[in-house]
Amino acid sequence: MKRLAITIFVTAAILLTSCKALSTTQLSKEDASSSAAFIENKGSDTLVNLALAWAEHYQELHPEIQISVTGGGSGTGITALINGTVDIANASRQIKSEEIETAISKGIEPYEFIVANDAIAMIINPENPIDELTLEQVSKIYRGEIRNWNELGGEDRPIVRLSRETNSGTHIYFLETVVRLGNKQDKSLFSTDTLLLPSSEGIIAEVRENPNAIGYDGLGYVTPEVKIIALAIAAQGPFVLPSAETVRDGTYPISRHLYMYTNGEPQGFIRDYLEWIISSNESQQFVLELGFVPYIAD
Repeated sequence: MKRLAITIFVTAAILLTSCKALSTTQLSKEDASSSAAFIENKGSDTLVNLALAWAEHYQELHPEIQISVTGGGSGTGITALINGTVDIANASRQIKSEEIETAISKGIEPYEFIVANDAIAMIINPENPIDELTLEQVSKIYRGEIRNWNELGGEDRPIVRLSRETNSGTHIYFLETVVRLGNKQDKSLFSTDTLLLPSSEGIIAEVRENPNAIGYDGLGYVTPEVKIIALAIAAQGPFVLPSAETVRDGTYPISRHLYMYTNGEPQGFIRDYLEWIISSNESQQFVLELGFVPYIAD
């Protein structure tokens, strides 16, 4: 299998011999039936629609394989992997060093696959005249330092901040990359009046109905009912809209990888499934159709 995945070594605690064995759940399910194989896949809500599309199509190609896909957030998926209750964890953020340490202490070796790229779109109501913002302005909005749209050249309206819930990988990515502007020493948090919503669809619905709202969402979830803001790293620009092209060329400032994690390097039918996701034209077509960007390894 073309290796697009790497085992993550982030702390000295991960000084262990390579573990290539299947997870306990994989072994028990594979041994239970020679005629049917089962893959439990859980995690990121950003990835859930893409993972469902992959699973449904792969089962048509391989009816002997059964794949269960559920969301719940990146944290939920990673926790399930650490507890040995899933075969594949989906995440819209990279696994943290403390999560790896916890996994290692339980005999789990997280093994990383990058399966797609995504852009985080800043969205507002179409009635809002604002067209572009800098990352610093967005950061100040979510810190609570900018509280009215007239401070940004808009109308005299209070800003309603929307965010995903704290278990969301998108929430954590946005906090670290936008609210804290990538400064690892910055411990700023979202303004306490930020509304936390449980789903990407919920943010779209609220922005659509509320002319004062601002939110962020994976580009694949954005609908024509909301307005996307062009972003710039600095005030002088350039201001760039998210798209497959601007993610690929690196001009859009907030884009990210999307991940799948297994316990150790996968074997057997789980290896075959992940190989299909990463390398087949069929699977990558779903990436494009659902508004994500195929990942091309360096």
